[in-house]
Amino acid sequence: MRAHAYRLRWEDRRVATTAEHYLVFAEFGAHGSSPIYEAWARGVASDADILSRIDELPRSKRIATLVFASARAAGAPLEDWAVMREWMRAHWDAIREIALTHETQTNEAGRCATLLPAFGLIEGPIALLEVGTSAGLCLHPDRYSYDYVTDGGVVALDPPTGPSAVRLRCELRNATLPATVPEVVWRAGIDRNPLEVSNPADRDWLETLIWPEHDERRRRLRAAAAVAASEPTHIVTGDINDELERLASQAPTDATLVVFHSAVLLYLDDEAKARFVETVRALDCVWVGNEAPGVLQAVDAQLVPRAMVASRFILSVDGTPRALTGQHGEAYEGL
Repeated sequence: MRAHAYRLRWEDRRVATTAEHYLVFAEFGAHGSSPIYEAWARGVASDADILSRIDELPRSKRIATLVFASARAAGAPLEDWAVMREWMRAHWDAIREIALTHETQTNEAGRCATLLPAFGLIEGPIALLEVGTSAGLCLHPDRYSYDYVTDGGVVALDPPTGPSAVRLRCELRNATLPATVPEVVWRAGIDRNPLEVSNPADRDWLETLIWPEHDERRRRLRAAAAVAASEPTHIVTGDINDELERLASQAPTDATLVVFHSAVLLYLDDEAKARFVETVRALDCVWVGNEAPGVLQAVDAQLVPRAMVASRFILSVDGTPRALTGQHGEAYEGL
């Protein structure tokens, strides 16, 4: 079993059973990042009763992050597995209802710190189009501040207007930073179920998707949501493959169009993913992807085995791998 398999779309048969999915998530997803989720996932993987309940859900709703977030939204205590098991059994109907009506739409603004080195090398000004945009928090890289930690110290980048309330910190290796944040003159997104940062219920769900111990990420989410709410972005509701060409045609012609995505394509089946890649390659744009190993196999094939690390994403530009990145934007290692 490859370490990154828990990130593959649930329909991928290499993750054959629910128990296997939760065990791999515990070992290679939550381990070292969320002791609570690791304990819960190991508990689920060995509990026939809870597994039978989860297996009644559609396959796309059985993933650990969605089930655990649904449980927390229903009021689950952040306790050990013995307590959590009994709570899940007693409240399964509520968990099930939330899982069926919600999706995993983590909108991690911190990923802008790993997207910025790629954006900064593109001839500007740039027009940003994000597919799978959720609430659109990653559409504002020019409105955040950055602290890049290098061997020579910390390099700070701020928007032209001055330091932002959102300050992102990232370990940087083997990369050259742009002198300034990119100039973004147009921004838009596509999502089949976009979230609205001004909607309290949507904000609560975004916070619940953040893992229990990650308090700094929750604070960052609130600050980024305030930034996004102050400048509403055009977000289209629909399938990315149905809307991409039409929305791309609306970008200003005097800017470089950048189509990007981060932890999105794993939710597409093979046919939809192939259609997206064909479409984006045919556009007059720069294509920036930030996905887990196993998602874009043509990108993976260009890497030596050491790069296939479960806890990191692969950032690619026009299908060529350029860096390994932290899944929440905490690290960037140029290739």
